[in-house]
Amino acid sequence: MNIREWLNQTASKFYFIKNFQNESEILLSHVLKKNRIWIIVNDDFELDKRVIKYLDDLIFRRSLGEPIAYLTGKKEFWSLSLSVSCDTLIPRPDTEILVEQVLSKINKNCLNILDLGTGCGAIALALASVCSTLNIVGVDKSKKAIQIAKLNAFKLNLKHVSFFYSDWFSNIKKKFHIIISNPPYISFKEIKLLKKDIFFEPHKALFSSNNGLSDIEFIIKKSCNYLLKEGWLLIEHGWTQKLHVQHFFKKYNFIDIQSYKDYGGNDRVTAGKINNK
Repeated sequence: MNIREWLNQTASKFYFIKNFQNESEILLSHVLKKNRIWIIVNDDFELDKRVIKYLDDLIFRRSLGEPIAYLTGKKEFWSLSLSVSCDTLIPRPDTEILVEQVLSKINKNCLNILDLGTGCGAIALALASVCSTLNIVGVDKSKKAIQIAKLNAFKLNLKHVSFFYSDWFSNIKKKFHIIISNPPYISFKEIKLLKKDIFFEPHKALFSSNNGLSDIEFIIKKSCNYLLKEGWLLIEHGWTQKLHVQHFFKKYNFIDIQSYKDYGGNDRVTAGKINNK
């Protein structure tokens, strides 16, 4: 069976998968270790039985809702190719808004950055790829996620970023100019509204109590003890949570509070400066 025949046969079985043609070519590219242009041009290439079985297994897993990033083990973020696993969240394009806002607040005296709940290291590594003068620390309470983040740093040859285990601030011993976080912020009440793909991702990195606000409030409250003078805190949150998050910033002594929209026009990131003059 050649590539064209496999695509046609598989399309008839899994017609219900959205963007099937696109995703099947991505999986072919992954398995054959060829780019997608090669796949399209060489659609008469013969696939051996071992490859066909592997591809069929991947397509079946995708039909059950498993994200394609987990099937290929990689996801692009900020033009970086990052390794991901079921122990890490899959980086979303909207999180790039958080990176952009951090970069807008960096100056020559603002060098030390803490990324809370770093996962695969996407935010920390994106910042490190832009600014080699920064000292970036990424922490996570998942030791397996930390291993993935370290692997990504090694692959990208980014040596001015370090990763280690910490349950939020539990192992943090110093203060920072900027603290950033994409914490769990989905309410348990929203479970029925979510696409099935998301249930393959680590639940502890997705869901939070108190209508998705528990971890956000904890981070804002505790950040006061870990920010240097006039340091910034930036947090990603749900699109309906802006006013609650702004309230927490005010409650815990932050000023210059601003919220920013994602690429879809939804409120996604809120930032504030600690008032410790």
